[in-house]
Amino acid sequence: MTTTGRWTGLPDHVKEDPVYQDPPASSPRHATWPARTAVDCRTLEDLDEQVTRCGACPRLVRWREATAAVKRAAFADQAYWGRPVPGFGPSDAALVITGLAPAAHGANRTGRMFTGDRSGDVLFAALHELGLASRPAATGLGDGLRLLGVRVTAPVHCAPPGNLPTPQERDTCSPWLQQELRLLRPTVRSIVALGGFGWQAALPAMQGAGWTVPRPRPVFGHGARTVLPGAAGEATGVTLFGCYHVSQRNVSTGRLTPAMLREVLATAAQAAGL
Repeated sequence: MTTTGRWTGLPDHVKEDPVYQDPPASSPRHATWPARTAVDCRTLEDLDEQVTRCGACPRLVRWREATAAVKRAAFADQAYWGRPVPGFGPSDAALVITGLAPAAHGANRTGRMFTGDRSGDVLFAALHELGLASRPAATGLGDGLRLLGVRVTAPVHCAPPGNLPTPQERDTCSPWLQQELRLLRPTVRSIVALGGFGWQAALPAMQGAGWTVPRPRPVFGHGARTVLPGAAGEATGVTLFGCYHVSQRNVSTGRLTPAMLREVLATAAQAAGL
């Protein structure tokens, strides 16, 4: 790992941590740890706790810890979370929203998905307007925000450099999302995937959780909608909706407007019975 550029001035334990070198298979820093651990989680509370312990992707661990050490000037007086960020919302959610990954100075700082950044400002304002969130803004873990029938999560639980996880990092992290959806199966009826990355990661996770993915695989698009049936004998399946990601770039350029977001969320909520 280079120590030039963004890495200059970082603490030595962030640059060169020997724990990344050949960890034992039982360690949370082993690449197979998510796959071996997630399946044994029987509640979302247990799953969320295990997620926060994960260190299976060395690049992401170093980046999230580096960001927490250096900080952004505006948040210099704040203690960053600097760990994997678990999903957020009730265990009987009927609607799941899955994005990409925590923001370096958003959820990686606050410890809650979509909290503390402009993407979250847009998302939670829309959820509040639809009666799916108790307040329109999310600033930190103690702000009193509650989601009503909705759970927010991501296919990658650590902040990645450049907001772009690698395919290997996505696949290493995927058992967490699979088990999260498996635990939510009794109640979830709609899933909204924010962005193409979220859509592509959601489909295999949904298949791993027990739903049937159509062939050819559905293609992402804003407003896309596809029904994934359950196993034989199940009365209900789940509907996957596509929505442009609530990134600052999409919102600032008008690619995604608040009205467009509300329309997708409202349709998904209706399909979920909310």
